[in-house]
Amino acid sequence: MTIDGFVGGPNGENDWVFLPGTPNPEALQQMIGFGAELAAGCDTLLLGRKLASSGFCTYWENVADNQPENPWNPLARLIADHRKIAFSSAETTLPGRNLEVENGDLATAVKALKEQPGKDILVYGGAGFVSSLVSLNLIDEYYLIVNPVAISAGLSIFKERKILKLESSIAFKSGKVLNKYLPV
Repeated sequence: MTIDGFVGGPNGENDWVFLPGTPNPEALQQMIGFGAELAAGCDTLLLGRKLASSGFCTYWENVADNQPENPWNPLARLIADHRKIAFSSAETTLPGRNLEVENGDLATAVKALKEQPGKDILVYGGAGFVSSLVSLNLIDEYYLIVNPVAISAGLSIFKERKILKLESSIAFKSGKVLNKYLPV
């Protein structure tokens, strides 16, 4: 997320996520470590149709299966192996390992998933999908990585007022800040 509250540019651009400049391997390892730790604590990933059909699954499967030296490989293996559910009102199948497509009512389906035994459920997006989950009060914890950049216009996951309680905050050497919030 940008410091001005956007998760993507007006057309979904995310060229601001990894800012140009001198690469900082230590900061990258911090971010990868956090992502892998969060993914290891879950067993199901939720995706919107647009993200699932954009090549999200095949990208991470390729990193997991064919790029053992890639620093993102530990996270990629988790993403590739986890159960993934893409929500769509039109598609019945989408490409990806361990990927299911859910066509039912979003609130009903997510509530049923939350009642199943297992680990946590992690939501990857996209912006419209996450915004729907936020509006339906289906998010139990928010992990917002705030990037030190403002883009002045774009996609937001918040469409109405939400009051959140800050539970923790971690500053990364890259200038990014990870804030964990709980709904009030």
